[in-house]
Amino acid sequence: MAKVFAKNLSNKQVMATDGTELGVLNNIVMDGKTGELEDLIVKPDIGLDTSKYQKDGQYIIVPFESVSAIKDYIVVDKTMARGLPFDRD
Repeated sequence: MAKVFAKNLSNKQVMATDGTELGVLNNIVMDGKTGELEDLIVKPDIGLDTSKYQKDGQYIIVPFESVSAIKDYIVVDKTMARGLPFDRD
């Protein structure tokens, strides 16, 4: 994946590979020791069924490993973005 500046990701739409709009990027979780990006914190689209996503308050948690492209949208593989355990130290 090409390099993208974090400031260019602010308020970017997050879409699944099947065209479903998941919502708008609110924040990114990064491992402070390794610098590895872990999760996207997404404000879900009003019509999105969030029941199959890990949640943190009003937001859904999308693992960064599910990101397949970042251009006009952040595109994620929907099958990888759903139902993963929310495991934080």
